[in-house]
Amino acid sequence: MKASEIIVGLDIGTTKIACIVGRRNENGKIEILGYGRTESIGVKRGMVSNIEDTVNSIRKAVEEASVRSGVDIKYVNVGIAGQHIKSLQHRGSLIRESSDKEINRIEVDKLSNDMYKLSMAAGEEIIDVIPQEYIIDGEQGIKQPVGMLGSKLEANFHVIIGQTAAAKNILKCVKRANLEMVDLILEPIASAEAVLSEEEKEAGVVLVDIGGGTTDIAIFYDKVIRHTSVIPFGGDIITEDIREGCTIIKKHAEEVKIKFGSALASENRDDEVVSIPGIRGRPPKEISFRNLASIIQARMEEIVDHVYYEIKNSGLERKLIAGIVLTGGGALLKHIDQLSAFLTGMEVRIGYPNEHLAKGTPDELASPMYATGIGLVIEGIKRFDFEIEMERMKETNELSADGEKAGLKNKKDDSKEKKRQSYLDKIIKMFDRDLIE
Repeated sequence: MKASEIIVGLDIGTTKIACIVGRRNENGKIEILGYGRTESIGVKRGMVSNIEDTVNSIRKAVEEASVRSGVDIKYVNVGIAGQHIKSLQHRGSLIRESSDKEINRIEVDKLSNDMYKLSMAAGEEIIDVIPQEYIIDGEQGIKQPVGMLGSKLEANFHVIIGQTAAAKNILKCVKRANLEMVDLILEPIASAEAVLSEEEKEAGVVLVDIGGGTTDIAIFYDKVIRHTSVIPFGGDIITEDIREGCTIIKKHAEEVKIKFGSALASENRDDEVVSIPGIRGRPPKEISFRNLASIIQARMEEIVDHVYYEIKNSGLERKLIAGIVLTGGGALLKHIDQLSAFLTGMEVRIGYPNEHLAKGTPDELASPMYATGIGLVIEGIKRFDFEIEMERMKETNELSADGEKAGLKNKKDDSKEKKRQSYLDKIIKMFDRDLIE
């Protein structure tokens, strides 16, 4: 396998901002050239709440990644999440001019691009369109229609929608950090690329990415994404519960959660305690492990209930053989897999991104908390390869149809890749450019 170009993933999370520089090596594994991580200050529940703080955090993470990798970082693939993200299913159709000619890539891409013309509510935009299956003259379940014959081409699409303002704020931060956004990628899709196998996607699986501000859900079945959702709860709200329940400061609440926290109170004893230093000479406070776990369990049960509701809402509850895969920083909480399995009745495992990583990758990056950042690199490589393949087809005239000149870049709306770029351009035009540059 040929090594890929260098791709950069920028994960703008609620608790951290991670910048990961990587490429695919000859063995098909992801080689991490460098990474940077900094505390995220200006992001709340997956959405930018303070432009300046977010820009400063992005710059620090990118500079650190640039120094470690020796790469001058200019172009980044950015993740998007937040409560505003939602999805819907839609079927598109295309009546072909000639049923005697083979279906070509231009027709397939036109069908996808037409989905971007769907009417949305005020302030909402289509972020991505993902084909699930194709139908040719009523014949369903077709995965690859190119080369087949038929008079009517249809497809079922998974359409991902988000608020224009949220995407606009992310773009603004990236621009102010002197970077260019190559693509805006839904974070659960990126995380899925990092921790799920093709067998799991085929069998049916639920990816649950528990971040600081949000919990992202992506449901796959028959190798196709069927449902996406974002829950506005994550690790931060658990920290807040501990802070209030134990009457300690947030810094100490986060520390005890990470070091001693558990999602199952029954797995802890009352006589096991942790001592929290007092403020300004005040006596230390003792907290039992069981009380700490009780606070955590109450909130985690609420989050898992939300996840289970989305699973039932997808209509695939009884078809998900591979169960649930937990990832993200919140998946590091002790006994979280046991609690999730008990509440849902499904098999649960913790998803680590190390399966796709090349040898020699720092152990720190094999943590679930970096699943999104590594997934952004993997998804970025896939989309870059797609564009290169389109260019190759153009050069060999495989894209030409009905006498039209082939070309991914030269023909308007010829590809999904072009349409994604026009979405970013549309956001840019809604600004006064002077505010961005």
